[in-house]
Amino acid sequence: MHQRLNLPLAIAILCGILAAAMLLGVAVGETAIPFPRVIAIIGSTLVPVTPDWTAAEETIILLIRLPRVILAALVGAALAVCGAVLQSLFRNPMADPFLLGISNGAAFGASLVLVTGLAVGAGILGVPLAAFTFGLLTIILVYELARVGNRVPVTSLLLCGIAVAAFMSAGTSFLLFLSGENLHQVVFWLLGGISGRGWEYVFLLLPFVIGGSILFLSLARPLNALMFGEESAQYLGIDVERLKKVVLVAVSLVTGAAVSVSGIIGFVGLIVPHMVRLWAGPNHRALLPLSLLTGAILLVLADLASRVILSPNELPIGIITALCGAPFFAYLLRRRSRET
Repeated sequence: MHQRLNLPLAIAILCGILAAAMLLGVAVGETAIPFPRVIAIIGSTLVPVTPDWTAAEETIILLIRLPRVILAALVGAALAVCGAVLQSLFRNPMADPFLLGISNGAAFGASLVLVTGLAVGAGILGVPLAAFTFGLLTIILVYELARVGNRVPVTSLLLCGIAVAAFMSAGTSFLLFLSGENLHQVVFWLLGGISGRGWEYVFLLLPFVIGGSILFLSLARPLNALMFGEESAQYLGIDVERLKKVVLVAVSLVTGAAVSVSGIIGFVGLIVPHMVRLWAGPNHRALLPLSLLTGAILLVLADLASRVILSPNELPIGIITALCGAPFFAYLLRRRSRET
């Protein structure tokens, strides 16, 4: 079945679903706006027309909902494609971008800024910059702890990631204890969400998602070779240690950038690649682009659900993804235990 997959058709179908989900996300909200008017308002940015809508509707669409929906798609795409790459690198379907402690480091950095008021001169980008910096420092620490000579054993990398993640989590808990009046702000960030995020956050994340996706797609062949084991990949001329370094740095940058603008949104990198692999197969030439698009669709719909379930109140997206992801994770664990 996997060999008969028509990749261009599958990509076209997912692009259509993503466009429909994004249109739905822009149109639906506390103030409902008809689809034709939404399309007209967005189209007016390309082709000037005489408006038959109010200034308030234009502001809601162009300055509030559209950047938010685009950001949700970018974050979902980033987490999903990184999850697909890490699952191949570790040859473990339960690996995801947060396994290496990147999210815990980013959470500590963001909490530090929110609690202490550091980097106040950076304005609204203070929290994302701190989260990104600490996420990057975390993976550097994990890599150095796991390194044995010039090699980085996968098992050591995972164990060091878990240890450092636990340490960063303890630091975040201590900051929560000290947060006082900032407690609600810190907790909402830790639960994940993109409420109130404007175009500046889109432009902050966009280069990382585009650059990382292009790099990962260019690594499809060596990632395919790695599925058969490190020794087999080396026989095929793949520099496995160099591949690990490139993948880990790229995943850290992309995941760190995504977490820095959205907070911690779990399970996307776990669920999506596994779902796609079930119907598209393990070939990374198909797995990576389809995971990217499916991740974008999933998080756009999760963001929509977070806005409408308790409207006018808003749920953090991390709660929505956890409700979907936790049962799926349990299913994976049970399935693997049956296979062993």
